[in-house]
Amino acid sequence: MSGQDILPNKYSELRSIYRYYIDCYIALYQLNTKNEKELNTIYTMIKSDLIDSNKRHPYNVVKDILSIIPFRNSYTKSYLKLAKQLSDDYQITVVTDIPTISNYLFYKEYGIILNKNTEFKKITSENLEFHTKDTIYRAIMDNNLESFITFTERDGFDKKQTLKSSLYPYSNNGYSLLELCCYHGAVDCFKFLRTKFNTKITQKCLQFSFLGGNPDIMSECLKYQKPDKECMEYAIISHNIDFVTFLMNEHNMKIDLTFCSKYNNLDSFLVYFDQTKKVNKCFINSIRFFIPSLCKYFLSDGANINEKDKDGYTSLHIAVLNNYKEIVELLISHGANINETDNMGKTALHYAAAKFCGKETAELLISHGANINEKDNDGYTALHIATHYNRKETAELLLSHGANINEKSHSNKTALHFAAKKIIVKKCLNFLFHMMQISMKQIKIEKLLFIMQQEIIIKKQSNFLFHMAQISM
Repeated sequence: MSGQDILPNKYSELRSIYRYYIDCYIALYQLNTKNEKELNTIYTMIKSDLIDSNKRHPYNVVKDILSIIPFRNSYTKSYLKLAKQLSDDYQITVVTDIPTISNYLFYKEYGIILNKNTEFKKITSENLEFHTKDTIYRAIMDNNLESFITFTERDGFDKKQTLKSSLYPYSNNGYSLLELCCYHGAVDCFKFLRTKFNTKITQKCLQFSFLGGNPDIMSECLKYQKPDKECMEYAIISHNIDFVTFLMNEHNMKIDLTFCSKYNNLDSFLVYFDQTKKVNKCFINSIRFFIPSLCKYFLSDGANINEKDKDGYTSLHIAVLNNYKEIVELLISHGANINETDNMGKTALHYAAAKFCGKETAELLISHGANINEKDNDGYTALHIATHYNRKETAELLLSHGANINEKSHSNKTALHFAAKKIIVKKCLNFLFHMMQISMKQIKIEKLLFIMQQEIIIKKQSNFLFHMAQISM
């Protein structure tokens, strides 16, 4: 039975409204082509239905595309091409929060590092060429049984060999040949391993079968293993609603809304809402899809705008964490509590201070009454956090609105200590000294020098600090 056969009207109504989003992400997560013409068709759909209609920022779409690669590595080149075309057309030069492997492959292919805060040291030491034509792993990827058999007949073939690679979801021990067959949906190679070597079906085999999407593999795995939370996660990643509803109805498994938003699966999210009618929970999690009209829908359905999730996040926290300024404005206009704290004592302003390009959001929060000197559970203010993350413009904004530069955390540190520790000398330390406009009696220079001695090269930096503080030795 199809998953959609069992779903009542509310699901159908909302799915019809957000069909553009659902269909675009199904096309991306189920991408199975290397053909230029077919890729252009997908690109045109994304461009017109998601981006040019102002429904999703191109930055987010590029990030989404690159984040799919570890789950669909057979089509790595296709994902890289789509991301490159979007980054060129919309001048996207920086993308954070993407898998390191995707960042590296984009750099290797196009000479551009999208996230300069990541290191490639571990990846460059890996052999990433195992998907080339003459390997057993390429045979699995293509489900090429003839080629696969030739590798198993070679002298020294190890039926227990494993592969550990950044191109696949993280694993401490790597993946067996059978597990890789499940990942790629290589049913012929899977059956051969089971028949010839009686290879054991593991829990990871079952989990990957929901990602690979081959029903014969999945059916066989279900004979030996029981579905768990990771099975649901991979079913959600697959964007196959039948897999999701199968786990929900046949195995009494819950849809995890965090996975739905993380992997852009609005379809499964709507199924959850239709089945549970949990308006508040769905409202909080709807923020992560960055669809203003969806947020408004739940608010009109009676959602509590200050409802918290298990981490104490309100909808405003989540909107700021994702740098969704438009959603932040929407929530404030509907009465969101600006100074509500989460389980760590952080307000929305704390998170805005940490974000790359978070200045505008911070300014918006301040203009609506955010408490600039509010401390979290560790005694950190927004200024501490902005300095720690080297958000100079946000730090400047906070200071201009009266942030206390001498405010100390519970560990007795000011923003100046963070600046020294992070070696933000020319930009941040100089700026903080300038903004203080206080006498040197208020600065315990001995403590500052001690920290500098611990964290940076004192010989080079001490002269600079004394010079910038305009004091004599």
